[in-house]
Amino acid sequence: MKLYDGGRAPNPRRVRIFLAEKGIEVPLVPVDMGAMGHRSETLTKLNPLQRLPVLELDDGTILTETVAICRYFEMLQPEPALLGRGALGAATVEMWQRRLEMHLFLPVAQVFRHLHPAMKEWEVPQVAEWGEANKPKVLEFLELLDQHLADRPFVAGDEYTIADITGLVSIDFMKPARLVVPDGLDHLTRWYQAVSSRASAKA
Repeated sequence: MKLYDGGRAPNPRRVRIFLAEKGIEVPLVPVDMGAMGHRSETLTKLNPLQRLPVLELDDGTILTETVAICRYFEMLQPEPALLGRGALGAATVEMWQRRLEMHLFLPVAQVFRHLHPAMKEWEVPQVAEWGEANKPKVLEFLELLDQHLADRPFVAGDEYTIADITGLVSIDFMKPARLVVPDGLDHLTRWYQAVSSRASAKA
C-alpha cells in the first residue's frame, strides 16, 4: 500500500491528518505539484482527473477522493471514530463535513485558484470575478460556524472528527488565498486553537 501525496496541498493534508489521528502509517510517494507532477503520465494513469491524494492498495486497486480514502481507513480501523458513532452520529458528522467542504473549503479554493498569480497555469481560464464573488461566501460561513461552536467543543459535537479536519485545513488554506478570519469570532478562534494544537495538525 502507498499513498501518493501532494505535500502542502490541502486535500493530501486532510488524509495525512486523518491517518495521524488513527495512528496509521502508510508509505508516502511525494509528488511535486509545483512541477505539475500530478499531471504526469504515471499519475494520470492512476487518476485520470489528475488530482491528489491517490491510494494504491497492495493488489493494485486505486482509491481517489479524500473522504473515500478516509472512509476506507475508518472501516479498517474504527477507533478513534472520526466519521461518527451510530446512525445519528455518522449522519451528523457527514452533514457538517459536507457543509464545511461545500461552504468553506471550496469557496476558499475558488478564491485561491482564480485570484492567485501562481495558479494561472492551473486554473484555465482564471476568472477573477468568480474569485472575488467567493470571498463573502467564506466570511458568511465563518460567522455561521462561530455561532454553531458556541456550545460544543468540536464541529460535530463532543468528539473530534473529519469535520474538524476539513475545517482546520480550510482555515489554514485561507492564508495562501490571502483571506483573513475576521476579529470577534471567539468561538471559532477557541476551536481553531484547540484543533491546530493537536499533534496530527503537523502531519
